[in-house]
Amino acid sequence: MSEASSPPAEVAVHDPGQLIPLARRTALVRCNPLTKIAVALILMIGSLLSIDMVSAGVVLGFCLLMLPATGLDLTAALKRLWFLPLGALLAAWGTAILAEKTGAVVIDLGPVLMTTGSLTAAAAIFLRALALAIPLIVLASTIDPRDLADALVQRLRLPETVVVSVLAATRLLGLLISEWQTLAMARRARGIAGGSIVRRTGSLFAGIFVLLVQSIRRGTTLAMAMEGRAFGRPGRTWRRRSTFGTGDGVAVAASLVVCALAIVGAHVLGTWNPIVGG
Repeated sequence: MSEASSPPAEVAVHDPGQLIPLARRTALVRCNPLTKIAVALILMIGSLLSIDMVSAGVVLGFCLLMLPATGLDLTAALKRLWFLPLGALLAAWGTAILAEKTGAVVIDLGPVLMTTGSLTAAAAIFLRALALAIPLIVLASTIDPRDLADALVQRLRLPETVVVSVLAATRLLGLLISEWQTLAMARRARGIAGGSIVRRTGSLFAGIFVLLVQSIRRGTTLAMAMEGRAFGRPGRTWRRRSTFGTGDGVAVAASLVVCALAIVGAHVLGTWNPIVGG
């Protein structure tokens, strides 16, 4: 089959299942999904090997500077990822209280004792948590599940039946939730929901049974469709080809450079604190 043409750069892609919606397609968005995963892993390694502010700060700074290149809706990202700095702050707070107390005392409120050493460790944990989470979440939000399935099968040679089945399951998860909400509203409209705990329990199990029957029917139909399209058989052609381009090489090279700068910078400034060894 002929290769599908790529969508124009100015067309935005909206997927209701995405954590962060895409506002526009950029060179990074058009990269192969395997490249995005590799870039996220490389950046995470740059901040994972050591607990210090320099390496984590370099990776985090690069990620923040490159946010416009991801093509994501940054306003939606700020609204939906508010929990990241909050979680990192909680981790830093725990570190500041429990870390080894070295250096001058900064806060001494009875059981709460913080020193310059513990606050430095807390700041490193805060930056490290963000540097680990942001690349993975941001790059994962730019990956189309269909492109990822094509890449896994065509490039990594994973069993296409398994990959496509998982893809279909993830794509149908939103439909499953929608059907459960529809069933719940229908049962309330018919007056068979609510009441005593026994009645609510019976209603719950009845709804689960109906949802299970619908899922089995849909799975059977999907299996027949996959069989009709020769999934799992040799010689099957692909309409959507998974390829690597110049942008993929540039993205991987840039992430390797940032990772190297983070490690070298931490060594040069004397802040390198490896998590393994000394």
